[in-house]
Amino acid sequence: MVFKMDNPSSTMLDITNIERGTVSIEEMKENSVILKTVNLHKTYISGPLAVQAVRGIDLEVKNGEFLAIMGPSGSGKSTFLNCLSAIDTPTMGDIFIDGQNIAALTDNQLADIRLRKIGLVFQTFQLFELLTALENVEMPMTFLKIPKKERKERALELLRMVGLEARAQHIPSELSGGEQQRIAVARALANDPPVLFLDEPTGDLDSKNSQKIMELLKSIHEKGVTLVMVTHDPEMAAYADRVINMLDGKILNEEINNKTDVNK
Repeated sequence: MVFKMDNPSSTMLDITNIERGTVSIEEMKENSVILKTVNLHKTYISGPLAVQAVRGIDLEVKNGEFLAIMGPSGSGKSTFLNCLSAIDTPTMGDIFIDGQNIAALTDNQLADIRLRKIGLVFQTFQLFELLTALENVEMPMTFLKIPKKERKERALELLRMVGLEARAQHIPSELSGGEQQRIAVARALANDPPVLFLDEPTGDLDSKNSQKIMELLKSIHEKGVTLVMVTHDPEMAAYADRVINMLDGKILNEEINNKTDVNK
């Protein structure tokens, strides 16, 4: 939603300085809530215009849940995911991950959250082109100063899990799109994050590779990892436990999936 402002700078100040709420960490743990948003807003300012991409979303995600976020182009779903995954910061409201409010953290603190508590998978893979599959998976562990031997063992274990141990020494240009996305999933799991965020993970793949990626995500979810995925494809969303549909920056409705509709 777009609206015009008479004084953009003063309006922006009013939005960003509203007092933040609090949520009891004990309450979140009691309810097995791994991710929670409270009155979350994201507004982009462009000259005299303010674009309200996310408008007051309250959401709880249970530990071990698989949540899909759907909506038409411009509905705010990708902006919402960017805020949840600490890529972007909200204009107003709170985001709790594993009991910690990340909404008011500094850039350095957010980087640490992304490193330790968040796994990210992008539509376009975002692999390092000059690094091998093994080195790509190892990369997040180097920032935690995990010893080289332990890094390699963990990376090979993850490559084995995604069925690509034999491709460990190949660089991305030597891999198919589906293989690159499986490498990206393995890398996202390198530091054992409690939540895995996925932005259109099958968007650049054909139907065969899309199904392989979703079956991989299904197996990861069955191991207890919390997944939050943006997708435009109802067939991919059918793998989730719950689907929320967004429109104009808000949650329009939500659905609980019948898993018998997904191929076993």
